[in-house]
Amino acid sequence: MFSGISADDYAAISAAARTKEFARGEVLYLEGDAVEQVLLLTSGSVKTTRLGLSGVEVILRLWVPGDVLGPADLLAGGRHSSTAQAFRLTRALVWDATSFKALAGRYPVLDQNLLRMVVRYLADLEERFRELATERVGPRVARQLVRLLPQIGRPVNGAIEVSLSREELAQMTGTTLFTVSRLFSAWETRGLVKPRREAVTISDVQALSAIAEETSEDPVPIDGRRPRQAPF
Repeated sequence: MFSGISADDYAAISAAARTKEFARGEVLYLEGDAVEQVLLLTSGSVKTTRLGLSGVEVILRLWVPGDVLGPADLLAGGRHSSTAQAFRLTRALVWDATSFKALAGRYPVLDQNLLRMVVRYLADLEERFRELATERVGPRVARQLVRLLPQIGRPVNGAIEVSLSREELAQMTGTTLFTVSRLFSAWETRGLVKPRREAVTISDVQALSAIAEETSEDPVPIDGRRPRQAPF
């Protein structure tokens, strides 16, 4: 957000914000709420969600330090298009929405940076929609896990642990808890993952990445395992 902004301008913009902490599970705002603040995450993570007509929750995005929540909704009409909830203990710089709009008008580089961020967020959503429409569920789930490794993964005994439940992963990838559980069972048998109730440990990142890169034309079943070739 502050790329290309001078030290003096950075100091002025930062001085207008306050630091706020959100406990895990705390709601930052609800879908339909008026936009009252803009948040720059400095630690932790936040998930934004929407409910389908059947009441099923879909995770639209997981936001991490450096991401900004609020500007797109502020520009689009002043109401939040999704619900934001702290995924873990989170800290953020928080600006009053009115003050932030004034700052964006006063500092054109800030305004341009925010526009680029919004465009990137939209591109990410387009890519996930493409995956949902064209990719099989196994590669789609594997790809989402690989994406999350640098965001919320942490090293554990030579592997990488991602603090994400199977239900949350299903909500991020447009599938069901049953399907994710079936995938994890198959991948655990192959030594790729070790699932737990609220997390999954990735034991073989390279193999999981290979599943993530499988295309819809590849004859690979749901668990990503290739069929055994005939011995001739």
